[in-house]
Amino acid sequence: MSIKIDTLIIKSKDVLKNSYSKYSNFKVGASVLGDNGKVYVGTNIENSSYGLTICAERVAIFSAVSDGVKLINKLVLTSEEDNYITPCGACRQVLSEFSNKYTEIILVNKKGEFIIKTVEELLPLAFKI
Repeated sequence: MSIKIDTLIIKSKDVLKNSYSKYSNFKVGASVLGDNGKVYVGTNIENSSYGLTICAERVAIFSAVSDGVKLINKLVLTSEEDNYITPCGACRQVLSEFSNKYTEIILVNKKGEFIIKTVEELLPLAFKI
């Protein structure tokens, strides 16, 4: 079964309601399609010690990895913003660890419009060992 982008967008928008963003009021939802065909979701979780905050995309990716996934086929990132939001630097590095040149990063704005990027476009010359 092939998971469509629309399904991933719906799942990432649905998880926005679970965002714990009482400091920034900036809700983010993410969904990940693992190479096992399963969908994993995540939302941002803030903390009063800001450095302990975790982004939605890392929550979704780490959930997939916890289930044995080592390759992300797609990641959808949504918010309640008019503009497209992009992963932060830390999330881009994590994405580079669990993706390949075919992994699609789908950025969705408030209207449901989206653009598709690659990890290479978001993080050229990523650190790899």
